[in-house]
Amino acid sequence: MAQIVAVHSFRGGTGKSNTTANISAMLAASGQRTAVIDCDIQSPGIHVLFGLGGKQLQHSLNEYLRGECSIEQAAVDVAANVGLANGSSLHLIPSSLSGGEIARVIREGYDFAVLHEGLLKLVELLRLHVLIIDTHPGMNAETLLSLATADVLLLVMRADEQDYLGTAVAVEVARQLGVPRIEILVNNVPLAFDPAAIRRQVEQVYGCHVAAVIQHNSDMHALASGGVFSTRYPDDPLAAQYRELAASLA
Repeated sequence: MAQIVAVHSFRGGTGKSNTTANISAMLAASGQRTAVIDCDIQSPGIHVLFGLGGKQLQHSLNEYLRGECSIEQAAVDVAANVGLANGSSLHLIPSSLSGGEIARVIREGYDFAVLHEGLLKLVELLRLHVLIIDTHPGMNAETLLSLATADVLLLVMRADEQDYLGTAVAVEVARQLGVPRIEILVNNVPLAFDPAAIRRQVEQVYGCHVAAVIQHNSDMHALASGGVFSTRYPDDPLAAQYRELAASLA
């Protein structure tokens, strides 16, 4: 059975989708058959990191949830887009960028049972080793159900007072839901901060393992979501951090 990893943050702007893109690319590069599903249906965008424009999206998760296409029809092979070698397996199930589609989801929601059925079918059809769910920030009903299906929850936070408070809520909710394993990534840490001290502080506050402390990287910032950093700059120390993080989650 595939490992299901949910990547979540209590609020937006933490680098959650960039984290998802980088760890999924590193998993695929290591030989793990990997897929990402963009469950941030209300504010989609991870497809941009994988080099897909709106016109290239033939089908979407939204269509699958309404019964208008199969889950495999919505899956896009993005391995070549991010520069992975032939034979690497990386797929994305994108959400629609249409304003009408987004408004419809906000207004009507969706049936999580249909999504869960699709996840299981995708694992079987693509013979996945790892399925990564890129969640919607915060704590809506669909997000809670996504977290409840995960084998591993990776919470992405910044070294910021609002994130400290919000992440405490997310950790407590995940424990109430019985998520087997909770990991924390402290992201975009100012260079003036001591990563070891941040790690100790976060682990003490939440009682969770800190999978990584990633400091601010100007090259990542300059990339401006124009690609997957770890495949663009494979020799950068940050790419090595993503590689280690991915290996720890698989």
